[in-house]
Amino acid sequence: MAEGKQIKIQNKTGKPENILKKEQEIYDQCKAIEQELPSFMNGFFAYLRGSVLPMTRLAYLNDIKFFCSYLIDSCMFKCDKINELSPNNFESIRARDVNTFLDFARRYQKEKEDSIYIYENDNRSLARKKSSLSVLFKYLFRDEILSKNITDGLDPIRVPKPGEREIKALTDEEVRLMLSTVSDGTGMTKKQLEFWKKTKKRDKAILVLFITYGLRLSELQQLNVDTFNFDRGEFKIYRKRGKESIMPINKSCELVINEYLEQERGSDDSLDEENKGALFLSLQGKRMTERQIRELVKKYTAYALKTSQKGGYSPHKLRATAATSLIGRGEDIYDVQVLLDHENVTTTQLYAKHKENVKRDLVNNMEWELERKGKR
Repeated sequence: MAEGKQIKIQNKTGKPENILKKEQEIYDQCKAIEQELPSFMNGFFAYLRGSVLPMTRLAYLNDIKFFCSYLIDSCMFKCDKINELSPNNFESIRARDVNTFLDFARRYQKEKEDSIYIYENDNRSLARKKSSLSVLFKYLFRDEILSKNITDGLDPIRVPKPGEREIKALTDEEVRLMLSTVSDGTGMTKKQLEFWKKTKKRDKAILVLFITYGLRLSELQQLNVDTFNFDRGEFKIYRKRGKESIMPINKSCELVINEYLEQERGSDDSLDEENKGALFLSLQGKRMTERQIRELVKKYTAYALKTSQKGGYSPHKLRATAATSLIGRGEDIYDVQVLLDHENVTTTQLYAKHKENVKRDLVNNMEWELERKGKR
């Protein structure tokens, strides 16, 4: 997108302009990467546009760019630029070359100016990179650009099964502690209290929305003031693949949102055009970014968990908190699936199987030292 030019949107959909602008930003990022990659992949780029979500498309393109850079940096091919790679170059790539790249990606370093940056990827990230390259090589084979499909030779990467993953969620008591902190500033330093006084209504509204509706971070970040229709008791969000969803407003959410709007947010008069209408604003009068919201959530969950902010829970863990709390209160698992917009109920079942006190229960009767002292 040309710098310095004002964006004008001819919006014939029901989507808010801020969502359309965000989608355009992702589209522009994808387009910029595609221009750096070889032109024989153009058909593959079109395939991605029609087959995967925008953020997935961006992730795949970044992985493929990383792989192509590796091919040149490792001197496998004599090219100065990524877009100089040819179909003949890719024809000579074997499964072992991709496996070597994935092993390299586990831990590598880059030197920039006077610093050395070390990058490390876990198996989940490596599996995504493997998936990106598998999709590319399968497409090039189907499109008869390559004569062989090498993906069967790629080494398996073990990713923990859904049942093996630990569900991290706040307990009901920790939720109450978190909300007490954001309500009255309990446990904050003098410096933290100065900042909290300016944003406490906003922060509480953000936390209550997360733990009530299990929203995704992107879904909350894009909310606007006119998203909420208090007369009808509902608000609108846009989910994956552009799905529009109407959510009912309960009394708690209505209370915290109205308190924020009436007592803290202020009017749109002093805001620039881009930020007018945004629900959650920074102190600089800008729409809060996903990163700002994530750090805010980690800060308050850290108070509840009695840990450092680094050990606090991200917004995704508040999504898990909503799921476990609802299922724990006896709500129908299929209703919870719809609320959280899970693609299938298998994901929702993970929260039903979760036993937050299982380790505590196992060791409850193993108080060796207390028993020893009690016998004296």
